[in-house]
Amino acid sequence: MQPGLELSDHIATITLRRPSAANKLSPEDLPALIAHIDRINQADDIRVVVLRSEGKYFCSGYDISEVRNSQNKGSSFGEMVDAIEHCRAVTIAVVQGGVYGGATDMALACDFRVGSTDAEMFMPAARLGLHFYQAGLERYVHRLGLDVAKRLFLTCERLTAMEMKGCGFFTHLATPQELQAQVDELTATLSAMAPLPLFGMKKHLNLIARGLQDSEAIARDVLRTVQSEDLQEGGAAWREKRPPAFKGR
Repeated sequence: MQPGLELSDHIATITLRRPSAANKLSPEDLPALIAHIDRINQADDIRVVVLRSEGKYFCSGYDISEVRNSQNKGSSFGEMVDAIEHCRAVTIAVVQGGVYGGATDMALACDFRVGSTDAEMFMPAARLGLHFYQAGLERYVHRLGLDVAKRLFLTCERLTAMEMKGCGFFTHLATPQELQAQVDELTATLSAMAPLPLFGMKKHLNLIARGLQDSEAIARDVLRTVQSEDLQEGGAAWREKRPPAFKGR
C-alpha cells in the first residue's frame, strides 16, 4: 500500500504503510511521496509534517531489486528525499524501529528525528555494491559530520538508538512507551509558532548548513516579519499572557 497522507488543523501526517515488508519503498512510492509534499507545500495552513510508519520498522530503505528504477528523472529516490528536505513546513521523522539504507537519508532530510530506544540503523550501500547519490552524501556530512559519515558509509556499521542520539542522528530519544508523547509535545510546540519566521528560518538554516546562504533573502524575510500582523499579535499575546493566534501574515 502506498504512503498515506492526512491533513488536520496545522499538521500533516505521512504514513508508510507496508509493515509486512518492513516498510520497504518501491518505485511507485517515490512519486507518491513527492506528490504528498507538493500538496503540503500548497496548503497554507500546514506548519508541521510528521513522517511515520506502521509496524515494527520505520523503513528498510529502497527495494534493492528495483534500484535501477530509482534513478528516473522526476521521480528518483534522491529527488524524493530532497523534496522532504525542501518542504516548506517543519518536518518530524518518528523512528520507532529499524531504519536502513536510503531510509536513513529520508529521516536525515527531516528537521527533527524523534527516535525510540528500540531503534537501530545501518547503511549497507558499500556491502551491496552501490555508490550513494550526491545529495545523500552531502546530508550525512553536513548533518552528522565527515567522520560519522565515513564510519557509517564505509564500514556499514550498525548503530544502536543511544549511538544514533550521540552522533546527532536523533534530535530526541524516548522509550517506546513515551515516544508518542514526545512527538505530540514537539508537534504542539512547533505548530504554535508564527508561520513566517518558522518557515523562513528553517529554509535559511538549511541553506547556511550547505554554505548557500543568501544575505539579501534573509534580510527580506526579516523585514517581512517586522512588518507582519503576526509580530503585533505576538507582542500583544506576550503582554496579555495568552496564547497568540498567528495567521501567517
